[in-house]
Amino acid sequence: MIYPPPLKVGDAVAMIAPSGVVDPQYTDQMCRMLERWGLHVLPGKHLFSEYGMFAGTAEERLSDLQQMLDHPEIKAIFCARGGYGAIHLLDRIVLDNFNKHPKWVVGYSDITVLHSLLSTAGYCSLHAPMSSHIAAEGEDDESVAALKKLLFGEKQEYHVPAHPLNRNGACRGKIRGGNLSLLHALRGTAFDLLLNDTILFVEDVDEKPYRIERMMYNLKLGKVLKRLKGLIVGKFSGYEEDPLMKMSVYDSIARLVSEYDYPVCFDFPVGHTKSNYPLVENGEVLLSVTNTGVRLKYL
Repeated sequence: MIYPPPLKVGDAVAMIAPSGVVDPQYTDQMCRMLERWGLHVLPGKHLFSEYGMFAGTAEERLSDLQQMLDHPEIKAIFCARGGYGAIHLLDRIVLDNFNKHPKWVVGYSDITVLHSLLSTAGYCSLHAPMSSHIAAEGEDDESVAALKKLLFGEKQEYHVPAHPLNRNGACRGKIRGGNLSLLHALRGTAFDLLLNDTILFVEDVDEKPYRIERMMYNLKLGKVLKRLKGLIVGKFSGYEEDPLMKMSVYDSIARLVSEYDYPVCFDFPVGHTKSNYPLVENGEVLLSVTNTGVRLKYL
């Protein structure tokens, strides 16, 4: 795994929109925050473009992303929002110049596909809050504060309360994952990051319980769940439990992994919620689940 260099005051960073149309007000607040961190923000040419639901055509979005991946002075690329559309770019991205000067790629939700690309290429990236979160919660928010620390080279250790469905244990591995719908969409492709030695984390938004269970069944039937080192179940938001399913989403997932013996934790603060702890994709971590809570430590 390759960690991009930590940021330092004075570094140039990029702001782009590889997926959905962005809100200029949110993006402006995020750029001002990054400038207060001592960073120089270079916006993509098509940051505020619109093409239907997308932040520009696929060619415009790819142009901004590729330019920033190639740029030798850019030290991090911040994605303004998720939505849908990054998958349009995936098989057209060239990492030749990125290999010479790796940089952090930051975002979550639809940006899961870019994290998958980088993870399969051996790089670390940051599954972390984007502009709408920063606009709503401010830079003193604990998730945003943790993002700054990680970007500037300070490794994090998270402590999370115990959950009744947790399965105790400890493991060491590479943490990979993100939005479950996107991970499911990439199954069987060259960008499928559900590899051996993985501590998988999943989250999603606006998905019906049966769809969540069906995607988890895909991971089970594909032998992915069997091969995991550990499982972190994040937040599923924007949905209602379905009484016809006869169990909650979390209960369904617990049942699907009941035959395995690795540690499992539920309700970890990652996802489309106020608490969205930044996670270093492909980073080496120690996960410990006990009766008193969950500890996730970067090594």
